[in-house]
Amino acid sequence: MELLFLGTAASEGYPNAFCACANCDRARAVGGRSLRKRSAALIDGELLCDLGPDLMAAAIAHGVSLAGVRWCIQTHAHHDHLDPAHLISRSPHCGVDAPLLTYYATHGALRLAASRLGDDVSLDGLLDPEVGRRLNLQVCPVEPGETFQAGPYRIIAVPAAHGRGISPLLYIIERDGRAIIYATDTGPFPDLAWDVLRVWGGTLDLVVLDHTFGMKERSSGHLNAEQFREQIARMRDERLLASECRVVAHHLGHHSNPDHETLVAMAADWGYEVAYDGLRVTV
Repeated sequence: MELLFLGTAASEGYPNAFCACANCDRARAVGGRSLRKRSAALIDGELLCDLGPDLMAAAIAHGVSLAGVRWCIQTHAHHDHLDPAHLISRSPHCGVDAPLLTYYATHGALRLAASRLGDDVSLDGLLDPEVGRRLNLQVCPVEPGETFQAGPYRIIAVPAAHGRGISPLLYIIERDGRAIIYATDTGPFPDLAWDVLRVWGGTLDLVVLDHTFGMKERSSGHLNAEQFREQIARMRDERLLASECRVVAHHLGHHSNPDHETLVAMAADWGYEVAYDGLRVTV
């Protein structure tokens, strides 16, 4: 599998356009890998992780077509990860002849997406077959702990610790004997997540993990650098990491993480990598 990072920032992007903190000013000055769009990822050109609001900009910036996307897994309903207008942008309404998109999300995320689409959906929301026909869309509600098949991918929805009133998910994605966990927007994993991982019983070749609060205080809904290392240590103790597993920090807040090169040097001392927009990782 090849994972392409389309965006690697937390909710405001990095730099935050409205912010003049030292980190944002430094990112503007050095540019390059320190400039981050809001988080989303693409696997093998056909499996999308989140309908993020910066998808269009990311595809243009990295010279990537999303025309081959057949499946999308939604982590949660927060605005920096879910812009349902993309469902219209890829539909026949906009003159697009794309393959059917199968969209996996919790009932809460589906309700919110439907509400944001307004008059483009009926009272039955995205589950209405007529809406699916018009949007070239098939919707599959997902529950925490559920295992499902998306084409050649076996996917396990792992409960995350992030926010009230939502059911945030992490995803284990398997194909051809390889496994990735896409674990953005979570604090320390809840007990149920460890239970799901233990029952799964596999080993991970790539860990993409929340690093939102970086050098700042510990959090219950995101991870700082210390908590990040603790989660990786526990994964290792639980024998969830393959011998050559790559661990990559992702979802970086401008308020808590320095510019890319500085963070790379710090992370190297701690034994992990730092994602940047456009990074491709093959496992």
